[in-house]
Amino acid sequence: MRRSAISLTVLGALAVLGLSSIFIVDERERALVLQFGQIVEVKEEPGLGFKIPLIQQVVRYDDRILSRETASLEVTPLDDRRLIVDAFARYRITDVRKFREAVGDGGLDFANQRIDSILRAVTRRVLGSVSSGDILSANRTQLMADIRNDAINEAQALGIQVIDVRLKRTDLPPANLNATYERMKAERERIAADEIARGNEAAQRARAEADRQVVQEVSAANRDADVIRGEADAERNRIFAEAFGKDPSFFDFYRSMSAYQVALGNGNATFVLSPDDDFLSFLRSDQGNSGRQ
Repeated sequence: MRRSAISLTVLGALAVLGLSSIFIVDERERALVLQFGQIVEVKEEPGLGFKIPLIQQVVRYDDRILSRETASLEVTPLDDRRLIVDAFARYRITDVRKFREAVGDGGLDFANQRIDSILRAVTRRVLGSVSSGDILSANRTQLMADIRNDAINEAQALGIQVIDVRLKRTDLPPANLNATYERMKAERERIAADEIARGNEAAQRARAEADRQVVQEVSAANRDADVIRGEADAERNRIFAEAFGKDPSFFDFYRSMSAYQVALGNGNATFVLSPDDDFLSFLRSDQGNSGRQ
């Protein structure tokens, strides 16, 4: 009985040692086998692994893409307008040996602190090289790409690959909002004044051009009218000349009647003339009497 109990105890101890020497690596993780703090094996493929019980230990690291959000960061662009920036990064542990050597027993907590430091330094450096207008604009993809590329280079020493960096929020500090609003308002008012001035100038040019065209058109019309009147007067004189040549006495009679019409036509004219005045010759003559009949 005593020998059976000892055998069972030994078998149980061997079973415990056997089980403790086996470990399983999930497909979502990678594992390191450590012996007295030193790396003796890197287990990157999922499946069973073996270690020496009590002497060696297994440390596991997540092989999935991880996210890290940074605390709000104040940056100063080239135009000295301070901005509050929030960013987040997506990264992955690609070299577990280098990662262990870099962070030691600190694990992901220490790694996240290092990532925060890298992101803050890189973000300040990149955003400090451009103006606030570039940062606040919708088209800031290139700035995020520059931050990511710089972060990739600095995170390689940690065995980490930075996959992406995004700027979530870029706002002005509350103390600067009113001053910025006033500057924006003044700038818009200046632009509006410039546009109004340019519009008034263009309107003045248009009015001057219209006035010039009116003067040209009126001058051309008056010139054409003068030509037409001159031609008409010439034609009238020609007709009068022909009429005078055919019947001079009738022509004299017609001219006298026209003169009477002009002088006496309004009905309010008063003349003091001698009865034998030449102006009244046709009124005294037989021709005038016959003409009035």
